[in-house]
Amino acid sequence: MCAQECASIGAMEQAIDENTPRPLTLARHLFWQGYRVTDIAEYLEIPAQTIYTWRRRHGWEKARPVDRVEGALEARLVQLIVKERKTAGDFKEIDLLGRQMDRIARVRSFEKTGNNADLNPKLKNRGYASGRVRREKKWRQNDLSAAQVEAVAQAFHAQLFGYQREWYAAGQRHRIRNLLKSRQIGATWYFAREAIVDALETGKNKIFLSASQAQANIFRTYIVQLVQQAADVELKGSPIHLTNGAVLHFLGTNSKTAQGYHGDVYLDEYFWVQGFQEFRRVVSGMAMHKKWRQTYISTPSSIGHEAYPFWTGKLYNRGRPRAEHIDLDVSHAALSGGRACEDGQWRQIVTVHDALAKGCNLFDLEQLRNEYSAEEFANLLECEFVDDTLSAFPLLTMQSCMVDSWDAWDDVRPFAPRPVGDAPVWLGYDPGSESLQGDGAGLVVVLPSATPGGTHRALERHKLRGQDYEAQAAFIRECCSRFHVEHIGIDVTGMGEGVAQHVEKFFPTLVRITYTAQIKAQMVMQAQQMIRRQRFEFDAGWADLAQSFMAIRRVATASGRQMTYHASRSGETGHAELAWATMHALYAEPLDGGETNHESMLEISG
Repeated sequence: MCAQECASIGAMEQAIDENTPRPLTLARHLFWQGYRVTDIAEYLEIPAQTIYTWRRRHGWEKARPVDRVEGALEARLVQLIVKERKTAGDFKEIDLLGRQMDRIARVRSFEKTGNNADLNPKLKNRGYASGRVRREKKWRQNDLSAAQVEAVAQAFHAQLFGYQREWYAAGQRHRIRNLLKSRQIGATWYFAREAIVDALETGKNKIFLSASQAQANIFRTYIVQLVQQAADVELKGSPIHLTNGAVLHFLGTNSKTAQGYHGDVYLDEYFWVQGFQEFRRVVSGMAMHKKWRQTYISTPSSIGHEAYPFWTGKLYNRGRPRAEHIDLDVSHAALSGGRACEDGQWRQIVTVHDALAKGCNLFDLEQLRNEYSAEEFANLLECEFVDDTLSAFPLLTMQSCMVDSWDAWDDVRPFAPRPVGDAPVWLGYDPGSESLQGDGAGLVVVLPSATPGGTHRALERHKLRGQDYEAQAAFIRECCSRFHVEHIGIDVTGMGEGVAQHVEKFFPTLVRITYTAQIKAQMVMQAQQMIRRQRFEFDAGWADLAQSFMAIRRVATASGRQMTYHASRSGETGHAELAWATMHALYAEPLDGGETNHESMLEISG
């Protein structure tokens, strides 16, 4: 080294804090100044291999310029501060170095917030904000302190039923969880809360996928509720960006919108997803790394669904030698307690009876048996798959109607005071059967096509139970206040006449439908024709509407001389109220598909 370089190193030696590992720190500063490792080793009389090890271990080459400059400034500033007798030049240099340290602090602040005002304080008075600044400011609103994170976690763990604690424990041990469950036992609620707690604690991304965007947003609602209640913080944005780096995405099952993300994946109601096999590959791709978890949650649909081999393990066997095949027992007896299966998945079946036995107090089984047929009770609450081969509307047929309305219907504003403005709609109402205790009523709102032969869309569906005639009519009237209603069809075979008399007071042109074998066959065939021609759509998250259609079967009348359609409940027709209500709405369309004058036909039907 030359004399000038040695003098520079000597000054650097004086600037090194006595409390730091002197050779290592000096070697680091010399390396950052551009000296070669061999020159540093020669000067410090340290083996070059040691310097190379320090460089690799402490990442000297990866240090950013701001880190290198800050280190040099700090060393020189410390040297001047501890100097006993300072000259005027020393004080001037201290002031200069202090201002440079302040500038570096502003650079670091900018790196965190993206706010240009952190670099130039004058911009704060101008209300300056770039697009990135606004987004970052919004994300900063999702900042929770350590105490708030702890409060959220405590609230989550304090409100779990026994089977939900089993789900949590399985998530700590297994990368893939596959859950077949009863309706309304709090699965979506639980997994939303589990995910936000883990995201807050670990910073891991979460991806929620459902049959539709609207269904996926239910996860977001539960997440926002928990954090608001436990920490008094309202999470903003969709996706939700947390300040620890975690991002929570809420997506429908459109594979085009779902690709490109990575994180823990939650796929809800996967037995109702169309094209499951293709989408499963997308899901597994998003969670391919070993640190990401996959969680599959669903109520059962049909044994003919694409997801059924995935549940039973038959999909695992495809393409593998016979010696590697597995034969899974997916009965309730085998899986009620949860089981790690040979294909690497942890499976569990949780029926309504399991939920009750493990602390859930939300059900009245006796009342539920009154409300549902034995077949529907077994499917909805006891996790039994449906054999829809005899159904008038099998699942494969109904899936052609199921769309992600959030993406597909840009002219519908579901949360607006008038969701479709002044566009005309049709209402169908099925009041249930007066001979069946607890049997429910169904109301469906359909937006008809604006052109003959076009596609009709179900906008809303509602179930009403335990209400008298006047209350049911009042609910229908409330719907009329939000829509420009052009047609109301009500089944008046039984108790519907009482509802019709109240509705007639504010909608005189309602259509009374008196059930006969011929009328029912006509409505079913009309609906079948629309579905085959892809002229009817509803949100893919409405599994209950699909199930309602699947329950309708073709049977012989009591005399055996004719064929009719009904949903089995001891020979009564009070079942599948949402499907019948839909067909009552679609009854407004003439049998020729609207090829004749649409308005005149509606006037005649009124």
